[in-house]
Amino acid sequence: MPVAVDWGTSRLRAYLLDEAGAVAASLEADKGLMQVPPGGYAAVLAEAIAPWREAAGDMPVLMSGMVGSRQGWVEVPYVGLPATLDDLAAGTVPVEAPGFADLAIVPGVAAGTDGAGWADVMRGEETEIFGVLEGLGRGDGVFVLPGSHAKWVRVEGGAITHFETFMTGEVFEALSKHTILSKMMPLGKASPAAFARGVAAAQGLAAPGELLTRLFSIRAETLFGRLDEADAADFLSGLLIGAEVLAGARAVREVVVVGAAGLAARYLTALEQLGIGAVNAPPHAAAAGLKLIAQRRARS
Repeated sequence: MPVAVDWGTSRLRAYLLDEAGAVAASLEADKGLMQVPPGGYAAVLAEAIAPWREAAGDMPVLMSGMVGSRQGWVEVPYVGLPATLDDLAAGTVPVEAPGFADLAIVPGVAAGTDGAGWADVMRGEETEIFGVLEGLGRGDGVFVLPGSHAKWVRVEGGAITHFETFMTGEVFEALSKHTILSKMMPLGKASPAAFARGVAAAQGLAAPGELLTRLFSIRAETLFGRLDEADAADFLSGLLIGAEVLAGARAVREVVVVGAAGLAARYLTALEQLGIGAVNAPPHAAAAGLKLIAQRRARS
């Protein structure tokens, strides 16, 4: 039975697949790249999946995500656009490590490599996208993967043809904890109404630069009692996510949301409020994508 590993900056997620490719078991550990000591990747992985290997012996391990970045275990070159499953399988790089007979990392995808447009990169999201496509039985669509660096991905004819990255999550973190706005954002109950008001404020922006002045409005509105400080964080979240959705989903009728339930719910809510159809992706997208890539590798 193979093991699929989605290894990011902050978390390690592993999936034990059965002979049919379904998830038989899974685990998640606080062992992302930031927590791995120099030269410690093999040991961290071996410890994480030790129970599975003790029960079934050595097994193939296929990994995706930031583990293949310059700061990861082995830097794996990106593939360019358009990117297909076959391209990812062909670009997979084997890794030699003590105790592992078959270990490899999937490449990420890069845009703008020809210099014709802005450069952009992703690692891990491309694998999830192909897993979602299989789960939904589709070959086309527009997908959003929320997070610190949210990805908006377009797939046409089974190939990733375009994507954009929005630093929404990281910007929210910085603004809410390290700017003047942090002084008026106490921890409290979630406020759906404040989030909806933030989304509406984003919809009312006449030009991209107005986002910057509307951010300061959060402070002014609280000073005059028109926005409760307990609601300020949700207003900020709605404003940022709303602005992102309006940019990422322009001229789009439906978006598939891929991500953890809590954050995905905010995107589903914003999409609905903005009149854009939304579909929640099936679970274990990374595992499904890695299974497909492993199958393509086996055929080559």
